[in-house]
Amino acid sequence: MAHKTFISYKYSEASNVRDRIIESLGESAFYYKGETSESPDLTDSNTENIRRALRDMIYDTSVTIVVLSPNMKRSKWIDWEIEYSLKNVSRDGRTSHTNGVIGVIMKYNGNFEWFKSNRIKADGCVSTSYNDELVYSIINNNRFNQNPKVYTCEVCKTIDSLHGSYISYVEEDTFLNNPKKYIENAYDKSIENGKGYILAKER
Repeated sequence: MAHKTFISYKYSEASNVRDRIIESLGESAFYYKGETSESPDLTDSNTENIRRALRDMIYDTSVTIVVLSPNMKRSKWIDWEIEYSLKNVSRDGRTSHTNGVIGVIMKYNGNFEWFKSNRIKADGCVSTSYNDELVYSIINNNRFNQNPKVYTCEVCKTIDSLHGSYISYVEEDTFLNNPKKYIENAYDKSIENGKGYILAKER
């Protein structure tokens, strides 16, 4: 089943990733509600006009895709877009549900080492760590927040990458190969407004 989606990204460095994501959606791109390369330029608009336009784009969606890029924290809007995506907003007698959110790690200089690294633990499990300083607190606060936690390994307390966090991370190439899988995973976690996770809905 296709879900209405919004892509949150830093325009100056990740617009090409946005375009690749939309292309990868195929027929499901019909349900994409965010900006495209043909969208009106809002850069000269005042803050409230931009917020109004973004609210209209996000309100009717159920999944938000966040492009994690090296300078994303220089954006004035990404953390606001995530916050709005997670909130329950009432409009015209209808209240929106909390969006599922998936973080897509942008490939930079041909790899993902700017953000993630792997190590093998003593028991043989592979552990992945991320540079948390490069993303917003509203993202970090929705990581490793499954409740109750379910471990894939009770020895080293390893969690499942797609279910252990409300906002899971996936590399760009992996996401583009099967966007439906990751969008569906994010949507499934959003059912009943994120029940099963301790959500942080504010920046």
